[in-house]
Amino acid sequence: MMLFGKTIVVTGVASGIGRRTAELALQLGAEVIGIDRARPDQVFGAFLSGDLGTAEGVQAILDALPGGIDALCNVAGVSGQTGVAHTLAVNFLGLRALSEGTAPKMREGGAIVNVASIAGYGWRANTARATGMARSKGFDAAALVAAYQLPEEAGYPISKEVLLVWNQLAARDPLFRDRGIRVNAVSPGPVTTPILTQFRDTLGDARVNADITRVGRAGTAGDIAPVILFLCSDAARWVNGANIPTDGGLEAAVNIETLGL
Repeated sequence: MMLFGKTIVVTGVASGIGRRTAELALQLGAEVIGIDRARPDQVFGAFLSGDLGTAEGVQAILDALPGGIDALCNVAGVSGQTGVAHTLAVNFLGLRALSEGTAPKMREGGAIVNVASIAGYGWRANTARATGMARSKGFDAAALVAAYQLPEEAGYPISKEVLLVWNQLAARDPLFRDRGIRVNAVSPGPVTTPILTQFRDTLGDARVNADITRVGRAGTAGDIAPVILFLCSDAARWVNGANIPTDGGLEAAVNIETLGL
């Protein structure tokens, strides 16, 4: 899997999965443009300071991005501790706006990779809500919260459910499809990054520990980054609209328990 000659944009490069994705992309020969709210202590490639939580913040990022982009890795996200509206703004609305705005700057045959989560597993049970939100227009998180009466404590899983539905819709959207841009997702389980501590605060130790126990260990950023970059590469040129569970088998375990396999 080589990325020589490709220009790859990675959000959330200050830590965790985003940082490792940018580092590995450079090692594989790509030019990297990293985006985060704060400048990381080590920069891999070029760096843009930017905030995905507002329409204005996304537009500032888009204004700064060059053309000739081959892939956009949407890694940045928040845990839900900042409330459902802000979580939805960063994890979905900002991600969607950045993806749609980057499409005209991308080369034909490019790739968008969305980091979702096993927490979005419930999209099938909540299809109507997730689809309605995924098809919504604009950047008004508060309006979505009111329209769907979203509970504050469920911001993270809801945002990932919507993302997983949008991931499929976007793969068929002419904005991407007409340029040959593939749209795929990676869904990690628990990963030992700084955000895991926040998940323990919001979901509880019992839930996080149970998920880790199911698969034997927590994942690492190094487990997730290669799958993200595979989807950026020409090796994945026939993969579109897919979600790859990168979770040590956690989704399989949940399927067995939930569906009675």
